[in-house]
Amino acid sequence: MASEGRPSDSDKGSLAAISELFDEPARPRGRNRGLISSSAIGLANRGRVLQVLFDLGPTSRAELARHVGVNRATISGIVQPLIDQGILVENDPLPSKESGGKPARPMWFAEDAAPICAVLLMHDSVQCCLVSLDGTITAEARAAFPPDAASVETLAETIYASISQTLKLAHRPPLGIGVAAGGMIDTDNGSIVAVNLAPLLAGFPLGAELTRRFGLTTRVDHHPRALLVGDRWFGIGRGKRNFAVIYTGEVLGGALFLDGHLYRGPAGAGGELGHTFVQVDGGVCRCGRRGCWETIATLGWLRREAEIAGLPSAEVLDSRCLVALVEESAAGAVDLLDRYARNVAIGIANLQQTMAPNFIVLHGDVVGGGPRLLDAIAVHVRELVPWRPGGDIELVMGDLEDRAALKGAAGLVLSELLHFTL
Repeated sequence: MASEGRPSDSDKGSLAAISELFDEPARPRGRNRGLISSSAIGLANRGRVLQVLFDLGPTSRAELARHVGVNRATISGIVQPLIDQGILVENDPLPSKESGGKPARPMWFAEDAAPICAVLLMHDSVQCCLVSLDGTITAEARAAFPPDAASVETLAETIYASISQTLKLAHRPPLGIGVAAGGMIDTDNGSIVAVNLAPLLAGFPLGAELTRRFGLTTRVDHHPRALLVGDRWFGIGRGKRNFAVIYTGEVLGGALFLDGHLYRGPAGAGGELGHTFVQVDGGVCRCGRRGCWETIATLGWLRREAEIAGLPSAEVLDSRCLVALVEESAAGAVDLLDRYARNVAIGIANLQQTMAPNFIVLHGDVVGGGPRLLDAIAVHVRELVPWRPGGDIELVMGDLEDRAALKGAAGLVLSELLHFTL
């Protein structure tokens, strides 16, 4: 592979062969999209089949045909080009059933198919890896931003270096670069609108710069939305048509998957749940407004309250440490855990009352609190949300680490190239 991670001339042929499966005329992002062409219908059908494959795991052609509601010949017409180009592979036949019949050969994504470069960009660091089409993470690299950086160019060079290091380890030219960014993102052009904890990044055209530098398709989205995409394609959200993701830590964010579609809002402005109001005259948020959910349900609040309560190591306290203090019967720990749980539950209740995503995945710091904190949050949610038929709310823990965000960053590229309905 050439310098800066660009495909070499010898690689471009194989990459082009793969890309032929994905290419169509550029799809307008505005409201007027015109009629659906016959080629677009074919791409949509392929996306539907591959969605079912992601949801079910390794699956035979006959089983895919049953789930999609078409005959096996139609399925073969969709999947055979993907097999021919090394995207899918048919595994060894399964043992025949007692009733006889042709042994089924489950299909799955080829281990040596082209990977995707996934990037997790937070206010203080960048993390990169390669993600295979079945969600396996390899070639991880991480770098902290210089604490004394005086320009966005300094931060950008750290990002470029980490991506270059990762791309050099790819066994085949990657399909693209996906970025999960901890800030407000203009998803129409892949630029960073604002990162409250890293103001130097405001306005940086990240997507365009990565495409220019590395010659690869690039998709950039808000970190919580990437978490949701990771859960949808590779994790606990597989097969679900409605669910939400909540992330807590230094900041708070969320994302919604409604009726089979990721909700982004105009230019990616939707889903800023951390800045919904929960206290009319509450504390001042980093965004400059008062009473944001983020002011009462993040680590900053937890550590300030721990210091007031006289708990040990308050300046570095997190949910895991707080639960440990509760188990040690430390004075004030039980009360603080309950208040923290209620603060998290308040925002969840508002979200549930508005959009009714009855399946909610929690990521980030609260995962460290384990079942004890999850149960406490669930109790408060049930108290705050009136019951109604079909309204049972299920809260589950996602990843404490950011593996789902990296997988979701890859999923952003997959969704674009394979025309999945997100």
